[in-house]
Amino acid sequence: MNIEELRIFCLNLNQVTESFPFDTSTLVFKVEGKIFAIIPLDAFDTQITLKCNPEKAIMLRETYDCITPAWHMNKKYWNTIYINHLITKQLISDLIIHSYNEVLAKIPRIQKKHEC
Repeated sequence: MNIEELRIFCLNLNQVTESFPFDTSTLVFKVEGKIFAIIPLDAFDTQITLKCNPEKAIMLRETYDCITPAWHMNKKYWNTIYINHLITKQLISDLIIHSYNEVLAKIPRIQKKHEC
């Protein structure tokens, strides 16, 4: 999966926006204003940084050498995934959706009460 495929996949998720909040070398994807994926455009290898629950993060890091703690985020919850021949498109897609759902679940919802 290359950067453009990652970009298109992220943008096809509901309510996702993209921006360059740091500089033009880092593409950030947000859902309702909260970051769920980061793609550095100037990296040597294609990579994506995603949010992950701690249990899944541990399992992924133990299973795949190409998944490491993200250096610039809370290392407990964020992973950098180096896209290489060991990572399938399906796994990348599943991890993007997991990150998206993790962030979405943390966004407080305003419950509107129906008045009679």
